[in-house]
Amino acid sequence: MQIAILLYDRFTALDAIGPYEVLSRLPGAELSFVAAEPGPITTDTRILTIAVERSLEDVPSPDVLLIPGGPGEDVLRADRVLDWVRKAHETSTWTTSVCTGSLVLARAGVLDGKRATSHWLALDRLRELGAEPVEGERIVEDGKNVTAAGVSAGIDMALHLAGRIAGEEVAQTIQLYIEYDPQPPFDAGSPAKAPADLVARTRAASRFALAR
Repeated sequence: MQIAILLYDRFTALDAIGPYEVLSRLPGAELSFVAAEPGPITTDTRILTIAVERSLEDVPSPDVLLIPGGPGEDVLRADRVLDWVRKAHETSTWTTSVCTGSLVLARAGVLDGKRATSHWLALDRLRELGAEPVEGERIVEDGKNVTAAGVSAGIDMALHLAGRIAGEEVAQTIQLYIEYDPQPPFDAGSPAKAPADLVARTRAASRFALAR
């Protein structure tokens, strides 16, 4: 089973690495990081760099396609990348995204009329691009499309996908192995739970709010 995670300059590390930790442990998984051009790809913090060895042409028909989000996702608007996403989607078993990676899928037309999610600050943009945004759910499955909400939700999505691919026992074993048992010190992980003034300040400072 070939799994391709599409990387690009200024992607958010956990969007890709969280699912990688889960999906790379699936039996028979052949996981590759791919990019428009092989070479070093740097995350949005400009601290972590990943050496990507495979180009889009090297992995034309993955069984699982995953697109992480990040402030650099706008570079994936290039026709060549969107064409690859469309063609990969045609033959994929699962087409997935984390955070604003769903905006890339939407630009490629993959999410037209489909239920999907993204980072809570990007849901309005997702609607503008033709999808039907779902608020308040960390994972949304519509056909073979599986989208995750912001950043950390990618781990949840990958475990969900592992269960769909290999069964619940395999997914639970992976969850136990990576000791994914979140017990955060604060209950502010969604706009429905965080203090209203904090949500307002975060929205005002975000690039999504500024772009509207």
